[in-house]
Amino acid sequence: MTLNEAELGKEYIINSVDTGGDDEMESFLFSLGCYSGENITVVDKKRNLVVSIKDARYNIDPELASAINIG
Repeated sequence: MTLNEAELGKEYIINSVDTGGDDEMESFLFSLGCYSGENITVVDKKRNLVVSIKDARYNIDPELASAINIG
């Protein structure tokens, strides 16, 4: 499932990041700490998602969230 389908407040593990070959998006997500094996939590959902990765919070749009596969 993708990050867009995550429940609020529940911790997930990132299974993979699938950007469809978009190296710039993949590099950006990697710089935030979004890579396989890392824990991620959705803190808030409105128009964008607020996620917690490595004790930092980031605001990401649904397009980026759809590239992050969690389990």
